[in-house]
Amino acid sequence: MSELTDTDPLALEQQVCFALSVAARSVVAIYRPLLEPMGLTHPQYLVMLALWQHAPLSVRDLSRLLQLDPGTLSPLLKRLEAIGYLRRQRDPADERSLAITLTGSGRALRDRAEQIPPAVVSRLGMPIEDLQRLHASLTQVIAAAR
Repeated sequence: MSELTDTDPLALEQQVCFALSVAARSVVAIYRPLLEPMGLTHPQYLVMLALWQHAPLSVRDLSRLLQLDPGTLSPLLKRLEAIGYLRRQRDPADERSLAITLTGSGRALRDRAEQIPPAVVSRLGMPIEDLQRLHASLTQVIAAAR
């Protein structure tokens, strides 16, 4: 690094936001070819991960889990419903709430998805311990940014 970037608080390569942005795009690009055969985008995969772990869920609870605005979540849910992975229906206990449940094919997709985490780890070529430390650090950054 040059002397200027060592002291310049606006040097691009010194910015946490730049490193996070490039890292996020690069990692999502690794997921893309793994998810395409399942008909999923990365945001849809995150929805499915939450549902495989917690379904059934209300849209409100899913929105909170994924830290996504309901307006951003709604098109993802509509698309996943159109391809047959989930159902959206009014909760009989609370007509104001929309319940999200997995279909049989949505539940079955989980078996195929179990291949994704080890494939991502392999493609990154980093020791699992480093990835676990990175995850812990990013979780701290998320909490601090709130």
